[in-house]
Amino acid sequence: MDDTVPLFEIDWNQNDLKNTRNSIERGRYWAKGPYVSTFESKLENELNINHALTGNSGTTALVAAIKALDIGEGDEVIVPSFTFIATANAVRLAGADPIFVDIEPETYGIDPKSLGKQITDTTAGVIPVHPYGTACRIEEIVRIAHDHDVPVIEDAAEVLGAEYGGRKLGTFGNVAALSFCQNKIVATGEGGAVVTDDDELAEKVKLYRSHGRASSDYFESSDSGQYVDLGTNIRMSDLTAALGCSQLDRIDSLIEGRRRAAAELDDGFGDVDGVQPHEPPENGTHVYQLYTVELADWIDRDHVIKTLDDRNIASKVYWDPPVHRTEYYTETKDEIPDLPVTDDISSRVLSLPMHPNLSTEETTRIVDAVADAVE
Repeated sequence: MDDTVPLFEIDWNQNDLKNTRNSIERGRYWAKGPYVSTFESKLENELNINHALTGNSGTTALVAAIKALDIGEGDEVIVPSFTFIATANAVRLAGADPIFVDIEPETYGIDPKSLGKQITDTTAGVIPVHPYGTACRIEEIVRIAHDHDVPVIEDAAEVLGAEYGGRKLGTFGNVAALSFCQNKIVATGEGGAVVTDDDELAEKVKLYRSHGRASSDYFESSDSGQYVDLGTNIRMSDLTAALGCSQLDRIDSLIEGRRRAAAELDDGFGDVDGVQPHEPPENGTHVYQLYTVELADWIDRDHVIKTLDDRNIASKVYWDPPVHRTEYYTETKDEIPDLPVTDDISSRVLSLPMHPNLSTEETTRIVDAVADAVE
């Protein structure tokens, strides 16, 4: 019997199989079908937002959101460096330049003080990231950005279902990007969505994601369609959306399973000196897309990782090096910014196994292995 504790497992059930089989057996509408519009409607209801526009990844959703704001050549977009590289890459892919700012040590999100100092006449947008499954200081960030008439694009890839002040994350900015990659709260393998209340932005995203085509029923029409803008193909398939629908239908139970496992881990680490789990801010909730601990500076993280590995327990560092120290950005930026909190936090965080079906036996093994490594 395999006793490995993987970093994550995808929760699936018979409804996932039923939906995907239904999409396949229909024999048509695989590229654009009824499950796509249903999934988008379900997302709009979940977030209480006017528009959810699906795409083939969270990264392309970010690009589409940036381009919908007419951000491009000569513009700068402020981003954290403590994030998955897609946040910064999306800015470059849209033709603009990412400007890295430091994070604050509580939420690991953009430090509002750093943000205020970095906004200039060439700042065309801000992309705050909600790390690991809970909120950054989103209200402060939005207030500062809007005081400077700068739009906010939330990178909400990891926080579907999480709230701040009773409001769903992904609804604070002008627009937000979601991800449904295989380890996310709602998983479709790959996939993403742009969400917004702005009708004009939504129309621009619709054009961009499907070749700039104004007519929507390409496969059902005898003509070739009208193309009114430059676009590409980042559409979500009906088969992918079929999974999204069944996954989203049980989002509450998926989140509850993660929270139950996280509570067991939190309780165990309460007795382990030097290991601090990442916590939600006051008035915020956590959906634990990742379960991450911050190790004290006297703990050898590599030794902890090796101990876990020796006991067949997976772990992963999100994110070290931070984006501003990756090879691509050190070679393409004029200078490496000084981001002391980012450098410190990235050197001490460690993500441990997390998924809705993590057992008590497994959470105990995880805590025991980390505790033994620390001791």
